[in-house]
This record gives sequence, C-alpha cells and structure tokens, in this order.
Amino acid sequence: MDDDLIADAGAELVTICDDWYEAIVSNDAERIAAYMADDWVIASESGIASRAQFLDLVRSGELTHSAMDRASGARVRIYGDTAVFTARVTNTAHDAGQRFDADEWTSDVFVRRDDRWLCVLTHITAAREPAEGEQ
Repeated sequence: MDDDLIADAGAELVTICDDWYEAIVSNDAERIAAYMADDWVIASESGIASRAQFLDLVRSGELTHSAMDRASGARVRIYGDTAVFTARVTNTAHDAGQRFDADEWTSDVFVRRDDRWLCVLTHITAAREPAEGEQ
C-alpha cells in the first residue's frame, strides 16, 4: 500500500470512528451495529462483552450515552486489510439509570470486509494523568 493510500485510509478511519461515536450517542442499536463486525467484542475492566450483549443493552435502554468525543488526536496504523485506531475518548453513559463519566484510552481494531472497515475489537482502559516525572 503506498503512502497516499495509507494516509487516505487513516483519514477515513478517523471519520468512521467520529461517526461511530455519534451513532453511539444516538442510542440507536442498528446505527451503532453498522460499524461493528458480527464477531466484535469489547474488552474493559469488567471483562469481555459480545456485540449482541452490547446492542441488547442499548436496545433495552439500560445503556445509553449522552456524550462521546475524541479528547486527543488519533493514532492510526494500517496493516493490509487490518487497522488499529487509538485515541483518548471521553464519554457520559447511563447504565441502569446511573450516570458514569469516563475518560478512557480506546483501541479499536478494524478489518476491511467487502470494501468496508468494520470494527472487530474495542479495548478500553481508564485514562489517568501522568504522575510527576512521567511522560
């Protein structure tokens, strides 16, 4: 893949992720699902959840989001038909009626299937400010 195609794919993935965040805030499960492969999973401090589990929570109204924004520039790396997108993301979610504000590092692994980028894995890690002397 030449440098121009890599740059184009990187810009495309930034747009896809920003659009996906908007879909998540819409709380529309079908709109959210359009960005996820059937075998998508999310890994977090509470374990691994499947696409079906996540979307069922959204459909039920138990999980909603009122905000989701990239808080940093994105790092995108393309490896053929696989890409890794990493950014710091802030969001406000409501789980079973309880509000949660999160500041997280998010890594998303995308694969190109049928000429579309679909996410197969999301991994979130709570962000923290570096301690004095850390970078």
